[in-house]
Amino acid sequence: MALAAPLAAQPIVPAADAQCRSDAALIRTTGDTALSFQIEVADTPESRAQGLMFRRNLPAGEGMLFVYPEPQPVSFWMRNTLIPLDLIFFDETGVIRHIHRNARPLDETPIPGGAVGDPRPDRLMVLEIAGGEAARLGLAAGQQLAHPALDRTTAAWPCR
Repeated sequence: MALAAPLAAQPIVPAADAQCRSDAALIRTTGDTALSFQIEVADTPESRAQGLMFRRNLPAGEGMLFVYPEPQPVSFWMRNTLIPLDLIFFDETGVIRHIHRNARPLDETPIPGGAVGDPRPDRLMVLEIAGGEAARLGLAAGQQLAHPALDRTTAAWPCR
């Protein structure tokens, strides 16, 4: 059930009704509401290496979820990426630990998955969305992801 969306095309759902699907990333923004992103999953070395390279657009409400086999330090760059992106980095429990906003197209400067001084820099997942969307939607460190790729026994917000 989608509620009236003051945030343009971004689906907002009651957190209690949010249904996990492999093609959706749910981020709980408050105790009772969540944002739903239509996603592609990059969970192989090849798909993670390709990412969103050469794409000319990424509509609001869509993204790519990079899933690693285990938590690890990660770093991204924008080689061959033609659009600005927000990169949202999640720990092994699905909690947002760091957001890199508006990564510049074609920039090869490394984008680390952890903020300077983060005592737990390992990441299990990274969600790439259109540049500027994280700020527009109010995404912030501490918010929680629900996705079937998270271990239900350790997820901060386990799938239903």
